[in-house]
Amino acid sequence: MSQVTPGRIGTFTSLRLRDFRLLLIGTTLSNAAQWVQQVTLGWLVYDLTGSGTMLGTMNLLRSVPTLGLAPAAGVAIDHVARRTLMLATKAWLFVISLALGLALVAGQRELWHLFVFTFLGGVAQAVDMPLRQTVTFDLVPRSLAPNAVALVQTGWGLMRSVGPGVGGFLILWFGPGGNFLVQAGAYALIAVTVLRMRFPPQASPGPRRAALQNLGEGIRFVVRERVTRTFVLMGWVLPLFIVPNYTALPPIYAKDVFHGGPEVLGFLLSSVGVGGILGGLVAASLDRLERRGLLQLGALLLLSLSLIGFAFSSSLWAALLLLALSGFFEMIYLTTNQTLLQLSIPDELRGRVTSIVSLNAGLSPLGAMFAGVGSDLWGPQAATVVLSSAAAVTTVWVFLASPTVREYRLSQAMADSDVRPRG
Repeated sequence: MSQVTPGRIGTFTSLRLRDFRLLLIGTTLSNAAQWVQQVTLGWLVYDLTGSGTMLGTMNLLRSVPTLGLAPAAGVAIDHVARRTLMLATKAWLFVISLALGLALVAGQRELWHLFVFTFLGGVAQAVDMPLRQTVTFDLVPRSLAPNAVALVQTGWGLMRSVGPGVGGFLILWFGPGGNFLVQAGAYALIAVTVLRMRFPPQASPGPRRAALQNLGEGIRFVVRERVTRTFVLMGWVLPLFIVPNYTALPPIYAKDVFHGGPEVLGFLLSSVGVGGILGGLVAASLDRLERRGLLQLGALLLLSLSLIGFAFSSSLWAALLLLALSGFFEMIYLTTNQTLLQLSIPDELRGRVTSIVSLNAGLSPLGAMFAGVGSDLWGPQAATVVLSSAAAVTTVWVFLASPTVREYRLSQAMADSDVRPRG
């Protein structure tokens, strides 16, 4: 693993590590492709059906592979060369993106095409998401882990800002097919970054055992370790109550509330990304701020209140500002949660435990389904208020009931990570 000179950790300290820079470039490109995909699929599905429920169904379908494959993906991450897995997932995504892009350019615009693509893309993401989180901790020393996680999440926020805008304008300029061809090109570039990375030796996962026994090790660790279990449960709040406001509802807000087209959809999603960029940079600059548990709770509460304010906005500009605020606080919450969670996982189990953690992505479509159905019944504003209020109530309850979160400090997480065996 590359090293840096000890000292104060600045906002961009982790970028001094060559292999982390390559990982960050590849991850940022991957996030760009995903956001372009999301805005395009959401617009196509709602344009073809006019149904919020169908938008929720599409998001539900995306999670099916994660729920089915993520635990097995974790075993593969711990046992198979990570470069090989990264190249395989990008090759898969390149092929399906190219195929759908060419089909749309040729005029084949069928709803089932979009659903098949969503499912096949979910297969690759079931592996790629926990894989990239695992590799981040392979490439940086523990002292830089909070900074590295924050920079990765900042790249995600940057592409959430740029990607939807690019997606919206590509629909106007080249049609939906052009968006998927752009995605295919991005996946090819990501493969180049993977080929140039130098991967350290993987921690030994222990003796080879039956697949079910390997899966069980990760599950038993999460159940047994209170700190890991607590932060895993805290991670469920975003996919259940927050993320559906960014995935299922924006096409409905753009078309039915603000009476716009794809460009308004791009503006709504991009404003969240702008806030996320600022939030990520702030998180990367926190150095050794101790009260990370309390920071996590405060960010979640302010995130929830920002979305409630967005739901009551009658002006597009006010809505964009409140969405940017929500993106700012979401990034601080997400970065803090992921940092404390990953520091609680031993290296030899990281792939398996991270894949179990990634199952929370399967919860997002449940929230998206509620958001879509609620939008059809009561309107998107009511759906946002209900979901965000649930997140706010959860925050207050955790603050009152869980000293594990309320009192948790970064030095405690670092100390636990330093004394844990690493294979």
